[in-house]
Amino acid sequence: MSRKPAPVDPELTHRLTRRGVLGVAAGATAAALAGTAAVAGPASAATTPSTASASGEASAKASGKGRGRPVLPPGRLGVQLYSLRDKVSSLGFATVFAELARYGYDEIEFAGYTQGSAGAITLAQLKRLARDHGLTAIGSHVGYANDGDPNAYTFAQNLTKVLDDAEALGLKHIGTASGPFRHGTTVDALKRAADDFNTYGEAARARGMKFYQHNHAEEFSFATDKPSVRLYDVLLAETDPDLVFLEMDIYWAYSARFRFGKQVDGTPRPFDPIAYVLRRPHRYPLFHVKDGIRDDSTRDGYRMVDVGDGDIDYKRFLSNVTSRTHGGRRYHHWQVEHDSPVDSFAFARKSSAHLHALRERCGD
Repeated sequence: MSRKPAPVDPELTHRLTRRGVLGVAAGATAAALAGTAAVAGPASAATTPSTASASGEASAKASGKGRGRPVLPPGRLGVQLYSLRDKVSSLGFATVFAELARYGYDEIEFAGYTQGSAGAITLAQLKRLARDHGLTAIGSHVGYANDGDPNAYTFAQNLTKVLDDAEALGLKHIGTASGPFRHGTTVDALKRAADDFNTYGEAARARGMKFYQHNHAEEFSFATDKPSVRLYDVLLAETDPDLVFLEMDIYWAYSARFRFGKQVDGTPRPFDPIAYVLRRPHRYPLFHVKDGIRDDSTRDGYRMVDVGDGDIDYKRFLSNVTSRTHGGRRYHHWQVEHDSPVDSFAFARKSSAHLHALRERCGD
């Protein structure tokens, strides 16, 4: 049975009210820049302070989420804009940023810098829009390679352009969600990919940024030539920890634990995604927070749902990372995501409310 997200608690209500004022103040500038009205959004998307406070207190008492220190560190909640691509395309960045500010988000992670049908926008305008809505652009996903197109906007084909754009936006991180399989799925192929990543990481560091790779489940599979070797372990070992960083997609890591908890010959090879992070906490500046309902009848072992509606224990995950790693509450960034939400604004709103409501009780 899925868990239901908790309504906004009083602390979040105060925060959302403050961020809502900021979004309204930035609306006129945003509309002028993006050529689209920074409207308040659907009436159902907002919760009034009085009703949110009352419902939040009641829910907190009922669920036990309202007491203790917040699990989510302040100022560290973001969203991968791929989850809101439909709204970006139809309404523009200004409207989307205004909604995210109202929902209590601090950061955004890009998945492209255009608005689609909503109209053209420059990088300078995009940077200003984010700033005017109180959002920090923390990172961006760019393709790894497209060897069939020398003009492709990827790290392999146009590294300088990719880094120029990231620098223009003031990004602290620039990465790829592409798998490290450009050269194949053997141990040597992963070593070649690691060499590529080291090159991109060195170039990014020269610009004051961190290069990162975002996993899916397949990174945790086994090498085709050495079926006892996990590909993710090769990538970790062969990349320079000062140059190449990781963005763990927590949903896909748990899916991988389901799919690749045994070698091809049936030998058990269980792993805990949290353990990977705790062994190398500073290699993981970014995380993707997405949720799933456990379903062993599916290939991935989970069915993706809004954050808080699923079975992944984010109280445990965030508590471990933020409490058991040096500087964990100040170092890591948490980006919510859903690949195909039914209602992307509702997803963003519910995810923020759920994560802000999580609390560490005494003795946790």
